[in-house]
Amino acid sequence: MCLGIPGQIIEITDTEKQLAKVDVSGIKREINIACIIDAEHPVDACVGDWVLVHVGFAMSRIDEDEAARTLKILEELGEVEEEMQAMQQGAR
Repeated sequence: MCLGIPGQIIEITDTEKQLAKVDVSGIKREINIACIIDAEHPVDACVGDWVLVHVGFAMSRIDEDEAARTLKILEELGEVEEEMQAMQQGAR
């Protein structure tokens, strides 16, 4: 299992609980974004952010190029399939 898989925040689903919907290679899942928000980057500013997702949490913000590079490396290592299956199961 990898440390994080890149995804893009597409919607804030609950501002108070700091939850957002993320798109990871076409799979959409609700995650917690508490680790990536602060006074300068509040919940509502997160739509469009690229993040590393691990066990339902956005662990850090990354740029789109880094997301693409990370996803490519994970695909080469064969890590993406396992993570995508886990995300699909969590999305139900």
